[in-house]
Amino acid sequence: MKFHLFLLALGALVSNGSGSTFTPARPPAIPLAVRSPYMNTWLEVGSDGGSGGNLAGYWPGPQPGPVAGPNGAVTGWAGLIKVDGTSYTWMGAPQVDGNFPTNVAQTSFEYTSERSTFIMNVASKVSMNVTFLNPVTPKDLKRQSIIGTYLEVTVASMDGATHSVQLYADTSAEWVSIHNTDVAEWSFSNTNGIASHKSWRQTQSEFNADYADDAAHWGNWYWSTASSSSLTYQSGTDMTVRGNFLTNGKLPNIQDTNYRAINSNFPVFGFANALGNVGSTPVTTVYTIVHAQQNAIYFNGANGDVSVPSLWTSYFSSDSDLVKFFYNDFSSQVGATDHVFAVDSLAAGGQDYLTITSLSARQAFAAVQLCGTTSKPYLFLKEISSDGNIQTVDVLFPAMPIFLYSNPILVKYMLDPLFENQEAGKFPQTYAMHDLGANYPRAIGHPTGDGEMMPVEECGNMIISTLAYAQRASDTAYLTAHYPILKQWTGYLVSDSLIPDNQLSTDDFQGTLANQTNLALKGIIAIEAMATISKLTGHTADASNFSSIAKSYISQWQKYAVVSSANPPHTNLDYQDNSSHGLLYNLYADKLLGLGLVPQSIYDMQSTFYPTVAQKYGVPLDTRNVYTKCMSFPTSSKLLCTTSNTDICSPTPRLPSFPPSSFVQTSPQADPEDPAVQVFTAARAEERIRGVIVVDV
Repeated sequence: MKFHLFLLALGALVSNGSGSTFTPARPPAIPLAVRSPYMNTWLEVGSDGGSGGNLAGYWPGPQPGPVAGPNGAVTGWAGLIKVDGTSYTWMGAPQVDGNFPTNVAQTSFEYTSERSTFIMNVASKVSMNVTFLNPVTPKDLKRQSIIGTYLEVTVASMDGATHSVQLYADTSAEWVSIHNTDVAEWSFSNTNGIASHKSWRQTQSEFNADYADDAAHWGNWYWSTASSSSLTYQSGTDMTVRGNFLTNGKLPNIQDTNYRAINSNFPVFGFANALGNVGSTPVTTVYTIVHAQQNAIYFNGANGDVSVPSLWTSYFSSDSDLVKFFYNDFSSQVGATDHVFAVDSLAAGGQDYLTITSLSARQAFAAVQLCGTTSKPYLFLKEISSDGNIQTVDVLFPAMPIFLYSNPILVKYMLDPLFENQEAGKFPQTYAMHDLGANYPRAIGHPTGDGEMMPVEECGNMIISTLAYAQRASDTAYLTAHYPILKQWTGYLVSDSLIPDNQLSTDDFQGTLANQTNLALKGIIAIEAMATISKLTGHTADASNFSSIAKSYISQWQKYAVVSSANPPHTNLDYQDNSSHGLLYNLYADKLLGLGLVPQSIYDMQSTFYPTVAQKYGVPLDTRNVYTKCMSFPTSSKLLCTTSNTDICSPTPRLPSFPPSSFVQTSPQADPEDPAVQVFTAARAEERIRGVIVVDV
């Protein structure tokens, strides 16, 4: 596992050199259009090449990864404003004839689970509220299936006078492809009260059949706003279109039909709005970006290789209907998810926890896409900023809690394609596969049994995840339907989990290791989970047998794993090295499922031990290196700082309790500009060891 969906947010209310404040923290990357694996645009913040958190003067970009193509790829998104005849930049770094309009002064930034909001001061004359809204609607599959994002810009006078204001925004053809030599095409339409610039890659290659990378090679991009008499538009060369606005405060309503390579006189798609004389009454302009693909995934399922449609096609008959609905739906996006996440996070763990959950929510949901039909939905997951695997089981597993919390059925939709492929006999091993394919969106499996091998890890993850879903959804039928293969995987764990062979765990960046204490624990807990599955499905003999094995194994595991002679005692990293230690985050499953297999003394012992090995920025993953994993902090902290955790298994969805600890807390000293703090976020993953944080310098 090279990517972890939860990230560590560092800092509280902080200010940068330009005077902007950041609430609740200044993250190393700010989510702008973060909605799906292919709509994932961020503003990098850090001092080593980032913006410092300022929207004006810096280009946003896609999440990078080793198969993403050129480093430094940009998703061109520019904003200009004219106030009383003087031009300013409020987004991006546009230049015309070598000149850059003056950047507006950013006074504050705030993020929630769905929104990133910048407050700006334009020459002490007008204020701007620039909000990027990425809806998170896990219980509304129709809305969640739409790959779209909102940009809301509100302008108001701040000095009591009225001011003549014209507003401009554009996107570039760089959204179409991260390879600037690709040829783009585009068109303009004005229907149903919505003006749209449509752009697409000239050579469409469905499912990236031509070559693998992190960008979509097919589908259409729509950049839209409300049509009105005050709106003008233009497509054309970046300097020409932006220059027309800077000179005239409007655009000439013409289209460039010279389709060309993206880096050939960079094509941009502009809108200009004459806001008139703006006083103290705010004037709001809304833009949308929608990515529309009829088909989304190439899947080797029970019926062979099939094209799986985007789920939105079950609700909308055309791209234009989709774009129209999404634009007009803006008023319904009133922040319900923001409120629920905030209330639950504060109740579970206070402000530090909310700082983390509100930043990670969009990132988690942007790694998945709803596909299929309303009668057979799938939720496909992409490894982000790593190797691009699809449906990676040990990425699905740490992502699972947010889906269990927000809508448990989504966990089923993630598990379904994994079961379907393997139950059709398309993976010839007796253990569970690691992923459904090396390159998203091609979920073609591993029919020869190859691929990354994590047998104990993935068997455990599949069994635990399946029971976790069934418990939350009261879906015993799901356990019955998949009982044979779950029992098969449990048989593998019986033979190889107590004394694991030399193999990878989810911490694959650390390499293989025999007798891994934490890995063995996951396998043993999964055996006990299978005992529960057997009991729920009426297989009483299996239930008794598996429970007996699990209890025997956990007793033996303690003898191998606990270094009782240490001061204080603790578990080791691997059985053969009593000088080692590591985060025992696989305890999480015992509490998640309510099994009660692991003695409380283990939790108490580790709770006493971990503070003694905490470094400047936290507890290391293990003794091999001084970095840790983002996803390990939440699971370790929650388990080791509480004696029980029934929240996530309760019928009423709640976030798991999460007290502050040496594992997770926001701290002003851990500033994202500190180059020693290797904090994982989307826009910085390429330059970081995958999904890890350096905890000492």
